[in-house]
Order: sequence, then C-alpha cells, then structure tokens
Amino acid sequence: MLWETFRLALQALRRNALRSFLTVLGIVIGVGAVIAMVTIGNGTTVKVADDLSKLGSNLLFVRPGQFGPGRSSAEARAFTAKDVAALKAQLRGVKAVAPVAQTSGTAIVGTESRATSIIGSDNDFFISQDWPLSAGREFLGGEIRGGRAVCLIGATVRDELFGPAFPIGQRVRVNKVSCEVIGLLEAKGQSSFGTDRDDVILMPLRTFQRRIAGNTNISTIYVSAQDGVETSKVQQDIERLLRERRGITGNEEDDFSVRDMKQIAQTLTSTTAMMTALLGAVAGVSLLVGGIGIMNIMLVSVTERTREIGIRLAIGAQASQVLMQFLVEAVVLSMFGGIVGILSGLGLALLASSTMNIPFMLDWKIVVIAFAFSAAVGILFGFFPARRAARLDPIEALRHE
Repeated sequence: MLWETFRLALQALRRNALRSFLTVLGIVIGVGAVIAMVTIGNGTTVKVADDLSKLGSNLLFVRPGQFGPGRSSAEARAFTAKDVAALKAQLRGVKAVAPVAQTSGTAIVGTESRATSIIGSDNDFFISQDWPLSAGREFLGGEIRGGRAVCLIGATVRDELFGPAFPIGQRVRVNKVSCEVIGLLEAKGQSSFGTDRDDVILMPLRTFQRRIAGNTNISTIYVSAQDGVETSKVQQDIERLLRERRGITGNEEDDFSVRDMKQIAQTLTSTTAMMTALLGAVAGVSLLVGGIGIMNIMLVSVTERTREIGIRLAIGAQASQVLMQFLVEAVVLSMFGGIVGILSGLGLALLASSTMNIPFMLDWKIVVIAFAFSAAVGILFGFFPARRAARLDPIEALRHE
C-alpha cells in the first residue's frame, strides 16, 4: 500500500517536472548553504587556531600604550634596552624575552627588489616565536652587541630575490644598508589574516636601530613562559615590574599592555565559532522559505486536482489514503532536495577549502541535522495541503471545474 502511494506521488510530480524542480530548488539552496557555511566556518576556526599556535607557545605580547575604544598608543613611551634587560634579569619561569622593532622597507639583490618587513631583534626571537632555521646560523654575540650588518631572510624573500641560488654568504641591500645573509628562516606560510609570515628580513636589534630606524625604540617585547608555568603569573610579574620601572603608582592606569596569546586565541576561535553558528542560522532561514514554497505548490496542486480527488473518494478511497498521497509528495520533494543540497553543500565547501587554503572540516552532525530538518519541513508544510485534500466533499469535488 505504501509503495503504491509512493508510486502515485512520483507520477504526480513528474507531470509537473519544471514546477517540482523549482520547488525543490528552495530546499537545495537551504540545505547546501547550511552545510557549506558550517563546514567553511569550522575550517576557518581550525585555521585560526593553527596559525596562532605558530606564533609561539606560552607567549605574551608587551606593547607600549593601551588598546581599545577611545585609547591610543601613539603618545605612550616606547620600551628601551634597559627595560628588556630588567625583564630578562628579574622574571622567573620564562625561557625567552625578545625585544622587537619593526618597519617596512625595500630589499634589493642585483636587479631584483622587493618591499618587505624588516625586524630587529636578538636570538630570543627564534625561541619565543618557535621559529627554527632551515639553513645557516643565528646571530653571534659580537654581531648583536656591535650592530654588524648581518641578516636572516624568510622563504618568500629568498624565492623572490635569490631564486634557486643558495643565499647564505651573499649580500642583500636593505634600504641603504648592505647586509650579509647568514641564515634562512623556516617557511611558516600565511597567517589567518592573509599576511605572508615568510616575507621578512631579520637583523640584530642594534643594527636595525642605528642603520634602519634611526632611534632606540622597542615597539614590542615577546615573553615566552617555560612549559608548566602559568602565563597569568608571568603576566602579573611583567605588569608589576614595568609599573615600577615606568613610575606608575597607586590607581594610575598602565601606559603599556600585556596580552596573553592563549586569551587572544580563545577570543578569536570563539568569535569565528559564533560567526559560523550565525551564518548557519541565517542559511537555515532559506530552509523555511523552501518549506513555504512546498506548501504553496501543494495547495495549488490540491486545487488543480480537486476533480481527481473527488473521483478517488467516490470509488472508495479513504480520506487517510488521500492525505498520505499528498503528504508523501511533499516529503519526496523535501527529501530529494535535501540529498541534492547535501551534495551541493559538500562540493561548495570542498571548493572553498581548496581556494581559501583552509582545512575541510566536515561535521556529520550538521549533515544529519540538515537532512532531518529538510524532511521535517516536508512533513510540516505538506500536512496542511494534504489534510485539505483529504477533507474534500466527494460530490463537491466532482462538480469542480
């Protein structure tokens, strides 16, 4: 009996193939959008977390000024080498304290040139950033203290300026300074914010200050805590020490900020997860629109087939059988749309993952929920037209033109 009802439903849908296709399209778009949005959002969240982990483990950022609405760091006093020395000498439970000064500039090798990021720091930079070398060596003590013109380059700078040639021992002109390349940084790729982390030249801090920046300012201090040490404790020690060195007393507000990488990572991942849920909910609205479309088409179908319904009722068909037929038609439409929508959503998510260079993070629960929801939409929005058809008076139905 159920098979016969299913066969009649398919025949009715085939009679109006174009109308059935357009009705199904609403469900396809809704299911596909939900799956694609959630999958892409999950991949983005994983990508952000992975990129942040590459910045270093147990890492804290110390910067002059406060950041936030109505606050500015432009007038805050920059850090000095003495501040860095005090942090290295007095902090406990840290494995690296790396001073960093940074600007943009032009690197030139022969006829090749490239605008790149120039960073001044010391050997603690490699520890705090978990950034090993793929070739060459780190700075020597005399190079750091004497401000020698040496540098390490990122993979992008190497590819653009040196091509296949081995860069160690060769010279690159950074702005107006000729530097000897002593090392090659291991490739790290793009960050979640679209910046190329390998497009960088690293030189001793004193060299950078004297010959590139023309001042002794330090814009950022990276502090890496030892494994097993709570970063919150290190953060409190940094704040206490810097308040003392910068003469901040009582209830005066700090003129510097200390940010924990774990907190930044949690904030960004929770934000991307919330955006994923929001996008999934917005896409889910189209499922409701598709369900309304199914109800509308089924009501039209009931009106068009009133005489057919009257004949079936007159020759002995039960009202429940008529209700079941129209309900099956609505469910077939929604479930077929759900299947096509799943395939479309997965295909779109896979394409976006390869294009945007994010991992393909399929959540089967979302697939099951989207399909179940599409079936529920068919039952919910198909029931009213089906009940209307089942309640038709056979005599009045036979008189219908």
